[in-house]
Amino acid sequence: MSSRIHLPSGLVTFMFTDIEGSTRLAQMLGAGYRPVLSDHRRLLRATLAASDGTELFTEGDSFFVAFADASAALDACLAAQRALNSHEWPTPEATPRVRMGLHTGHAEPLAGEYASAEVHRAARIAAAAHGGQVLCSGATAKYAAPLPPGASLLDLGLHRLRGFDDRERLFQLVAPGLERQFPRPRTADAIPHNLPTQVTSFVGRRLERAELDRLIEEHRLVTVVGAGGGGKTRLAVELAGGVVESYPDGVWFVDIASVTDPGLVAFAVAAVLGLRPEPGRPMLETLVEFVASRRMLVVLDTCDAQPGACAEVISRLLTGGSGVRVLATSRESLGLPGEVIWRIPPLSVEPVPGGGPSDAVALLLDRTAAARGGRRASPAESADLQRVVTRLDGLPLAIELAAARLRVLSASQLAERLDDVLGALDAGRDDVEPAPVVGRRWIANQHDTVDLAAAARGLALPAGVRAAQRSATQRHVTMQATVTWSYRTLGPRAARLLRWLAVFSGPVDLTTVEWLLDDDALDPLSVLVDKSMIQAEPNVSGSTYRMLDPIRAYAARRLVDAGEEQTARDRHVAWSLHALQRAYLGPDDRPVTLSLYALDPLADELRAALRWTATGGSARHGLQLASGLDEWWRERGLAREGRLWLFRLYGRIAETGERIPEAELAAAYHMHSQHAGADGEFAEELRFSQRAESAARQAGDAGLLARVLAGRAAPLMDMGQLAEAERVCREVIAWAEEEDVAGDALLAVYSLAELLWRRGALDEAAELLGAARPVEAARPTERGKRSVDMLLGMVALARGDLVAAHDHLVVALRSRMSYGFLARACDTVNAIAVRCAGGGDPRTAARLFGAAQLTRSAMRCTPGTFGAYWLQEQSALRALLGDAAFDAAYAAGAELSLEEAAAVALEVEHPDLAVDSIRFAGVESPAQRSGPRHAPEKSEKQ
Repeated sequence: MSSRIHLPSGLVTFMFTDIEGSTRLAQMLGAGYRPVLSDHRRLLRATLAASDGTELFTEGDSFFVAFADASAALDACLAAQRALNSHEWPTPEATPRVRMGLHTGHAEPLAGEYASAEVHRAARIAAAAHGGQVLCSGATAKYAAPLPPGASLLDLGLHRLRGFDDRERLFQLVAPGLERQFPRPRTADAIPHNLPTQVTSFVGRRLERAELDRLIEEHRLVTVVGAGGGGKTRLAVELAGGVVESYPDGVWFVDIASVTDPGLVAFAVAAVLGLRPEPGRPMLETLVEFVASRRMLVVLDTCDAQPGACAEVISRLLTGGSGVRVLATSRESLGLPGEVIWRIPPLSVEPVPGGGPSDAVALLLDRTAAARGGRRASPAESADLQRVVTRLDGLPLAIELAAARLRVLSASQLAERLDDVLGALDAGRDDVEPAPVVGRRWIANQHDTVDLAAAARGLALPAGVRAAQRSATQRHVTMQATVTWSYRTLGPRAARLLRWLAVFSGPVDLTTVEWLLDDDALDPLSVLVDKSMIQAEPNVSGSTYRMLDPIRAYAARRLVDAGEEQTARDRHVAWSLHALQRAYLGPDDRPVTLSLYALDPLADELRAALRWTATGGSARHGLQLASGLDEWWRERGLAREGRLWLFRLYGRIAETGERIPEAELAAAYHMHSQHAGADGEFAEELRFSQRAESAARQAGDAGLLARVLAGRAAPLMDMGQLAEAERVCREVIAWAEEEDVAGDALLAVYSLAELLWRRGALDEAAELLGAARPVEAARPTERGKRSVDMLLGMVALARGDLVAAHDHLVVALRSRMSYGFLARACDTVNAIAVRCAGGGDPRTAARLFGAAQLTRSAMRCTPGTFGAYWLQEQSALRALLGDAAFDAAYAAGAELSLEEAAAVALEVEHPDLAVDSIRFAGVESPAQRSGPRHAPEKSEKQ
């Protein structure tokens, strides 16, 4: 260097630059490298000439420059990078990627050079940069004022530079025309990875993380498959972050969502690894050569955006290098040999053992606290928060969106709005589907082509391409957007099946799906399962298929948009009526004893069908559905629900003018009367009983009229008009016998027997019930209730005949529990409690009373005919045991479920087996024969 060159002293800013991968670039270009290198030098020197920088030396592709002013140094770097980016290079692949590093410190020149540690620090900062990146130290950032127009410095945190013990805070120059996204700086303490930094905490998934971690350790390709918004990316990043140290050559995250040209998938992976295209050589070959000898984990996110291209790249990576492992996320499997498909489940909505919140609730609590400025949800909201996560099926994205709603709504308000999931979660958010760009190769959303080469050079992207990248990141802004992402990939048959399956509220089997479509549904169903739009749940009897609620809400909207809702929902109503009919029939299509347990799994589907019949379908079909649910509603404590559905159906009839046959109206009114009585609405009970009689008489059906008239005694009994009720019963029974429809008047027989029991006419009651037994046995809807045995047991209790009472009541309880008549089973448990009290076991009696009362309260059942009798017996027990003992036993019973209480009742010892039974009087026991023994104390069943 000439001694005449003036070198700054004091506070000096040093700049180092070089071409990243210059050796490989030289090998790739051959003789073409020299003009590229010459143009690179010329552009940098022209920039330096316009600044106050002093070039100290140039070696190969490197520059070392000193500046007296830090701001001028940043100006020079920015101008140089812009000049390099805007220059016309021979080919895009020949573009030199220049990295630059700046540091400011005190230094004095000596003999035309600097001998200072500050120079070495600047060189290390440049070595930490990536091609196209400008890094500077904290000192340069401090003195670089003002910054160039439009420029800013991005704080990259503290880093340990090679050869230095302290940590240096590094900043990246950010300005228009410069690339912004780079991997972590290449510093001594940098773990080789580019995993995105998360702004929110990771909640739950402990078991899933452990399982996935094991799979990655044992297999080279693991694909995390699940519905959009299911948390695939977040779990993959969290898991990858925990295994970084296991991969010396790095863990590299590649987002395929914005790469929508299949040919650019390999370029996206290469760009993350810092590779550039080579003339005449496919990018994939360059990529495979690079990874061949390395041990690394590649996380390919959102492979479903380009499944075919991703599969090809992954296959080549795995066959090209034994040290490479791939963790992919996708909404569908890649179909590669050796691929382990791990389906991510929704977050658990069940509380963890020990009483802690479920993963879904924990996530909602965490995000709600953030949405409310750090204020956590109150304990009073716990039940409603549980309702929210259950309604959202534990889907993480839906829970995140729900938490944002809790900024302005209470948990109960949000829970009430979730009948319209998409409306509740997406309200107020922009729809992120950009309009098509006419006349260009990109036509909307993820169909855009992203020019990676242009992006690498820092050039501005076309507006359509920017829209594509924006849509890729915004696909999780709303539930609508994330499901649309998958829906667009479906063929016509799969899309139609998804829409039509929205009419079902729960899991369905293959037979049901085929019935719905009236077509072979296996192929489109397989597509939906593969794309995680439907969840397949294998079991012993065959797989069932379930749709998450947010996806169902989306599909339901599409069903309306396609103009198919009327047809699909009418088809669902027909299926519901068929399923209801099958519950009453055996394999040979003959009526069987009604089991209400058969209706339990159908309840939600039948409610969905009822909802349609009351709003857009046939009210007549709705009345038929309600008729099938009649007993189930009352035996599950849902009489009020039954009444509400009937009122809605009446409104639908008035709205549409649909003609309903008088016989069907009479049956509906009769059912309504019984529901009103079970719900304690006695005036309404009588009113609809009268309407039922009027309609039945117009219908001219003797059997129907007998059933309706047989129910007339119930409202009279409920209102205390017992004599009138008895008269009505006797008249109905006599008339039915004359008309040869005695079986249809069975309800009047039961009511008359109850009335006779009340006034002590026990012999007549027993005779009446004995005659009714064969009639009951011949009626499939009645025989499971065993009402005759229940009433004969009550008669036996009134007579003090514990043996007969025990026999009848055990038969009644066992049958009622076996066939699902739970409300009636409560009465039988109460009756067995009376039998225990009469048999000298008052504590078991009190326990059974407590258990029965708990169940009746939970089901909101009215006391019924025997309510006063149960209270009378409980008062006698309290007097016998004393308040403390009775309350303790009663409370112990209240902790039992109905099933547990029934088990206790059925284990009560038969009176014939008691030591003091008259059947064993005068018979010497073996203990008595073997010598003098005192009588053992009677064991007390608890």
